[in-house]
Amino acid sequence: MPRTLGVEGGVWGGGWAAPAPAAPAAPPRPVRGPGVGLAAAALLEAAGTGTPFGIATVTPLLADTIHARVTALGLDDRYTGLRLTAGVPERLTADPRLLLDRLEHAVRACAERDGARAVVIGGGPLGEAAEELQARCAVRVVAPIPAACRALTRLAAQRSGG
Repeated sequence: MPRTLGVEGGVWGGGWAAPAPAAPAAPPRPVRGPGVGLAAAALLEAAGTGTPFGIATVTPLLADTIHARVTALGLDDRYTGLRLTAGVPERLTADPRLLLDRLEHAVRACAERDGARAVVIGGGPLGEAAEELQARCAVRVVAPIPAACRALTRLAAQRSGG
């Protein structure tokens, strides 16, 4: 069952929509070799060894997709829920200090209110904030891009026999 637990620091009022993705100039070419998804890598890393984990993000429109991904990966038993930042996502991402403040509130709520021992920062572009949050918060903070890089490194080592 999806658990969107709250908006931290205020009430989210909606009224915005995600921009439509730009059409690619040419069809993507297949890539040979291992691949991992950003979300899957971060979620699996956070939930490793049975760790209770939560997710903090600025994007309420992704809540259903996030819940579905957690379920698809079989991590419901460790998932403590999703915390959303207060404010319009585009405004938050335009103000790094405000973004960091709001994400910190969401990360702390995941840990203190929900019992998470790891928190995934929902969104690859929030990687810099994730690094700073790790220094500020007592809970382990997992950023999707570095988690995917670690997963690729492990996968490459397994394939090469190392």
